[in-house]
Amino acid sequence: MRIAIVSDIHGNLTALEAVVADLKRTLPDLVLHGGDIAHGGARPAEVVDCVRELGWPGVCGNTDEMLWEPEQLRQFAAQVPAFQYVFSAVEEMIPEVCARLGEDRLRWMKTLPYAQHRGSLALVHASPGDLWRAPLPSSTDSELNKVFGGLDAPVVVYAHIHTPYVREMATMTVANTGSVSLSYDGDPRASYVIVDDGKAAIRRVEYDLESEVEALLRSGLPHAEWIAQTLRAAGFVPIT
Repeated sequence: MRIAIVSDIHGNLTALEAVVADLKRTLPDLVLHGGDIAHGGARPAEVVDCVRELGWPGVCGNTDEMLWEPEQLRQFAAQVPAFQYVFSAVEEMIPEVCARLGEDRLRWMKTLPYAQHRGSLALVHASPGDLWRAPLPSSTDSELNKVFGGLDAPVVVYAHIHTPYVREMATMTVANTGSVSLSYDGDPRASYVIVDDGKAAIRRVEYDLESEVEALLRSGLPHAEWIAQTLRAAGFVPIT
């Protein structure tokens, strides 16, 4: 069975549409989404509508949950005071994103589970039971086993860190989807994972980034310029 996992769309409709077009070429039997659907892009409502219309099962992400539970963001931010200014900007966007989504879309997002199990594959957004902390690509096999071994799945896929990779270990394969939007690995293309009969591979998809930047700058979303800079840099950009 071929399964595609698409995650961290962050309201970027241009990138999502490019990924959907690419999926018509890779022809998966099933598409799952890994959360973080709406916050952080010009068109959160349109992205949620697209995912719902496509009927993709998926999981809740941290920037999904914080829309209705902003205290989760504050609690995490308190543990990393050096980046408090970043999390403050993220929180400032929440009211506008919620207003654009409306109650019906938020109700649907609240129904998203925290894990998906499909055959030999398990999907979580960050870590089991934690939407905010996730292993990095530099993690050792032992560290990955400690975090994901309890899922009892030959293949574990997660997202959250916006940095795709695949690690084949003796006990399981761990793959990170990367992100459809706001890549952090220096490559501005959208990223998703294909798991084909237990073998995971990263897929990169080009999209019209400047078109999305223009949509952001016209959107009136708080901190749109910062998001646009992050899209172009494909990595962390301090807020100036």
